[in-house]
Order: sequence, then structure tokens, then C-alpha cells
Amino acid sequence: MTLTRRDVEGIAMLARLEISEAELPVYAISLSRIVGFFDQLSAAATEGVEPMAHPLENQVQALRDDQITESDQRDRYQGNAPLVAAGLYLVPKVIE
Repeated sequence: MTLTRRDVEGIAMLARLEISEAELPVYAISLSRIVGFFDQLSAAATEGVEPMAHPLENQVQALRDDQITESDQRDRYQGNAPLVAAGLYLVPKVIE
């Protein structure tokens, strides 16, 4: 699949990226290659393939017990903050 200039501009807008006129063709080629690679992956025959939880058979992930290992020190940490209220850090408004 080949992406058009308009496609790349739309992707850049969604990603909040500023792309110069000189960069547009480079991005169009690069992104088209990436989309083409996904098209190739989609064409692979995967019927009857069982999902793997681990690449090596008969191995499991070692998990630790879900236990509390540290005490709550929120009040201590918030003692260093300039402004706090109801257990929350208060910060200056940066977006209007």
C-alpha cells in the first residue's frame, strides 16, 4: 500500500508532529514500507497455529507472591511538595 501526501499529513496531525515539505516524501516512503510489511504479515497462513505463552515449550514464567513490601510514605513525600490538598499534589495550570 502506498500512502499519499494527504495520508502522511493526517498521520502527522494525529501524532502532533510537524513535518517539513522536504520530509514529506521520505515519511511517505517509510510509512508505506511499514504498512506494506504489515500487509505481508497479514497474508501469512496462521490457521491451526496455537498461540504460545512462552517460546520454549514446557516452561512457565516465575511469578512472585503479591505481597506488600513497602509501607505507605505518602505524607512524608508530600511534605516536600509546595502545595498539596486531600492527598493530591497541586500544580500550576498549564493548559487553558
